[in-house]
Amino acid sequence: SSEQLLPCTACSVQKEIGAVNAAAFDLNAACSGFIVAYQMAAGQIKAGLSKKALLIGVECLSNIVNWEDRGTCILFGDGAGAVVLGASEQQGILSTHLFADGRYGELLKLPQAQRGAENSDDAYMFMKGNDVFKVAVTRLSELVTQTLESNNIDKSELDWLVPHQANWRRSEERRVG
Repeated sequence: SSEQLLPCTACSVQKEIGAVNAAAFDLNAACSGFIVAYQMAAGQIKAGLSKKALLIGVECLSNIVNWEDRGTCILFGDGAGAVVLGASEQQGILSTHLFADGRYGELLKLPQAQRGAENSDDAYMFMKGNDVFKVAVTRLSELVTQTLESNNIDKSELDWLVPHQANWRRSEERRVG
């Protein structure tokens, strides 16, 4: 979530840390941005095109959430994380699998991204939460099956499966409440 369009945030960070010979670019892939960036960086390192990569994931969604809309304001917030990647002899992440399906773009969108629409509904994030949930659960099931198959792992070998959780509503709370 950049505060400005140009220069890109990655170039501003590059300047501040003195990484003058490094490539720098922003990537916009919403919730999956960090995983997309990871896969790109891992591919560069594996191909020998880069030795290391600094990934920084930042989302500042509080300024595009309509605080009157309980369907979004209780789910979306701000956060950031960073990691330095490099080649290793030890096995790390087994695999990543990326998917996109533009047919569902109308379920979660931000029409104007604050450009001249400050007092308009188009300036805020919009989500059809129940529909997003249905698509996400179906795709997650398919993704887990594909990931297990591509890594020759039986589901009985899994100790934990930790999917993206949109908020703090845990299953224990639903059972009690």
